Amino acid sequence: MKRNTFLRTAAGVLTLGMAAGLAGCGATADTSSSSVATADSAASSEPATSEEAADAYAYLANFSFSDAFDENGYLSGIKASDYVTLPDGYDKMTLASEINTVAADDITTYINSNILANYKTTEQVTDRAAVSGDSVNIDYAGTIDGVAFDGGTSTAYDLTLGSGTFIDGFEDQIIGHTPGESFDVNVTFPETYSKADLAGKAAVFATTLNYISEQVTPELTDTWVTDNLNESLGLSTVDALNAYVSDTLLFDQQSSNVYSQLNETATIADELPDALTSYLESWYLYSPYQYSQMYGVGLEELLGQSGYDTVDSYLEAAQSSILSMGHQILVMQAIAENKGLTCDTDTMNAEFERYFGTSDPTSYTENYGENYIKMNILHDVVMQGLIDSAVKE
Repeated sequence: MKRNTFLRTAAGVLTLGMAAGLAGCGATADTSSSSVATADSAASSEPATSEEAADAYAYLANFSFSDAFDENGYLSGIKASDYVTLPDGYDKMTLASEINTVAADDITTYINSNILANYKTTEQVTDRAAVSGDSVNIDYAGTIDGVAFDGGTSTAYDLTLGSGTFIDGFEDQIIGHTPGESFDVNVTFPETYSKADLAGKAAVFATTLNYISEQVTPELTDTWVTDNLNESLGLSTVDALNAYVSDTLLFDQQSSNVYSQLNETATIADELPDALTSYLESWYLYSPYQYSQMYGVGLEELLGQSGYDTVDSYLEAAQSSILSMGHQILVMQAIAENKGLTCDTDTMNAEFERYFGTSDPTSYTENYGENYIKMNILHDVVMQGLIDSAVKE
């Protein structure tokens, strides 16, 4: 299966989707010990056994994203043209007119979702009643027949109303109250509650609503752009930011269109080089392995919480993505080979800001290795060349 969209594997996009999903599985804790008002949840994972700690995947602790690449951004020891036959005229593609413009609404949406959203601040609201969906801060003290019980008291507890975190009825009874109010919340623990001494019993929680938390998105002004984006991106006005985002979105949509055309006409080997397959499998396992170490469980146990019986079944499910990513790496390198392009350190430093959005590569090279960053930039330079040479309708 061929990927029809150009995947920019630049640092920052690397494993976020996968990591976010696995974090939810590995991080789930049994909070009933500190708050018996919480709903029943799966028990937290048992500590890793010595066998799990010394499992066959310990090599992932030393994995580097740069492992597969050389100092020029090429796959080490692999000639891509042995696996890819480029079509005639591959550098004279056609880009339809709609691909060559970016809608103003798309620019605004991108800025709101990917830039301003990262600068949201949290404010404490005290002048309105709580509604479903609000994040509230509460104190509560629970009693059964007038007697306090273990784990039934908490202070400054953050709770999202409507989340179902607490047992049925608890969160609903906070709705409509105003910060500063104290009131009773009356609930009954489920018959199937995990703590037998509380199951089926009526409880009263003396509750105080301290405040409501609201996230506030900053207003986009020239001053804000200067204060927050000038040092990293060299931007000082809203117009400059709009132009920067427009260029980024334009590159993304043009490159995806070009790659789709290229992918449909190039001949690519069905099987990847063994070294590339091994690297990409490690690439996919690296993030869940980190989470498994963080939460003290074996890799297989962690993946099991996401529905995979074994590590092999997880890799099997990822094979289509692994093959597509491998194909892209080979195709981009085959073009670089054909045109005599490389990305040495000087090229990386010269092109880094354009493709990564910041002038300092240090944090990226420290986290991902210089050769991985060179590969990303080499691929972007190759793609920009294809875009520049394409016929624009």
